[in-house]
Amino acid sequence: MNASIIDPLQGDFPEVIEEYLEHGVMKCIAFNRRGTLLAAGCSDGNCVIWDFETRGIAKELRDKDCVAAITSVCWSKYGHRILVSAADKSLTLWDVVSGEKITRTILQQTPLQARLHPGSSTPSLCLACPLSSAPIIVDLNAGSTTVLPVSIPDVNPGLAPSSRNKISDGTPPFSPTAACFNKYGDLVYAGNSKGEILLIDYKSVQVCAMVPVSGGSVIKNIVFSRNGQYLLTNSNDRTIRIYENLLPSKDGLKALGDLNVTHDGIDDSVEKLKAVGSKCLTLFREFQDAITKMHWKAPCFSGDDYTENWSAFAPDFKELEENEEYVEREDEFDLIPETEKVKESDVNEDDEVDIVTVEKDSAFSDSDMSQEELCFLPAIPYPDVPEQQDKCIESSSKLVDSNNSGSPISEEGRPNGRANNHASSPLEEDAGATRLKRKRKPSEKGMEFQA
Repeated sequence: MNASIIDPLQGDFPEVIEEYLEHGVMKCIAFNRRGTLLAAGCSDGNCVIWDFETRGIAKELRDKDCVAAITSVCWSKYGHRILVSAADKSLTLWDVVSGEKITRTILQQTPLQARLHPGSSTPSLCLACPLSSAPIIVDLNAGSTTVLPVSIPDVNPGLAPSSRNKISDGTPPFSPTAACFNKYGDLVYAGNSKGEILLIDYKSVQVCAMVPVSGGSVIKNIVFSRNGQYLLTNSNDRTIRIYENLLPSKDGLKALGDLNVTHDGIDDSVEKLKAVGSKCLTLFREFQDAITKMHWKAPCFSGDDYTENWSAFAPDFKELEENEEYVEREDEFDLIPETEKVKESDVNEDDEVDIVTVEKDSAFSDSDMSQEELCFLPAIPYPDVPEQQDKCIESSSKLVDSNNSGSPISEEGRPNGRANNHASSPLEEDAGATRLKRKRKPSEKGMEFQA
């Protein structure tokens, strides 16, 4: 088989959809860092959080001020907060545990994507990518915004740049720009319509380096891997490119400043930015569907290999790596097995069991263990519709109506043959109906004994 036409993205993928998570019309989803909680933005402006182990709804964030569709959802680093962007130009920060709204900010443009700053457990800064303007840094507490540059200043202002999107109100042409923070949030990586990756210091609002993408196509998506080692881009040329990050994970801005100092001998500012960019990112691999030439929607890096946690449903469940022949014990189904009678426990029952301390996971070694990471939420039980109660109320009302119709039995049950007052309370009517229901017609033998 010709290896050049084999799809490199084809792997061991599931062929059957095992389960659907249905709750209205969902527009976007996002996992928390450990993959235990899944947040989904709906078309009605609400956000739903699932417990991915039990597939149950753990929390539903309802915003009365928002009825527009959700465009993106983003978890904070430790999972205590969620940032939601909507089509009504709003950014809403939620507290996950309490389900309360922390802040709500209205932008001038509709944010297509919003990302919280990854360097804090309670972030107040976010990066928003609006529909028809440059990426902006938003201070959620103060409500202030800072517009980031999306291109290098043109050295020849006499030549007009080629317009990709024409805007009729006289503003400069612009294509939507993709942007994201690096692992610790000291740099912003932005992909523009010219096919360039810009490394931006958002505090000084300056472009520190530039990496040109082969082909010069519009960059639609840009995302970092969880460990910060790789950067993924998705362009209009239907190619996914993965770059290796050559800067250190921590203090990347400082290392980038040192690179700029070493290249001060280059007079041309554009060439200097390219030279610095070549020391920051290097192309690692390219993916393209050579057969169907399909457009990729929103590619991303996968997390750890997901394994089904059956202990979430049955705590005493034991998972086997391969099939084993099971031998039934003789006293297995006894009420009190003989093995438990003879067996003596070596555990000191007076010792306190520590159920609070969480062991450090090497996969999340960058986490500050002094912060309590939110991994699970209790599922919300939804009560069934009380259909039986509605039927009982309906039957009792019919019985009361039949008693008020003037039947001979009902007249005998009323004192002095008077009709009941229709303005009486429902409790009195129900009590009367109960008494009438319990009254029985005497039998023939009973009538003979009375005579």
